[in-house]
Amino acid sequence: MGIYQKGDHVKIEVAPEESEHREWMWLLVDHSDDEQQLVFGELDSIPVVATDMQLGQLLAVSYDRVREHKKF
Repeated sequence: MGIYQKGDHVKIEVAPEESEHREWMWLLVDHSDDEQQLVFGELDSIPVVATDMQLGQLLAVSYDRVREHKKF
């Protein structure tokens, strides 16, 4: 079991290759893997800069991209 639990929200930093801008979005956590340093979940924000992403998209994100953690 990882440090991020199902139902938690983490704010992730996304830096699209085609843009010099960064975007911070919320991810609704499904589970995480401390050994692999990955958090898995569903994008819970509407992307503005990262136009190749969409609300509800399933993602695996490296722990080093997590900027904030909220437990609900």
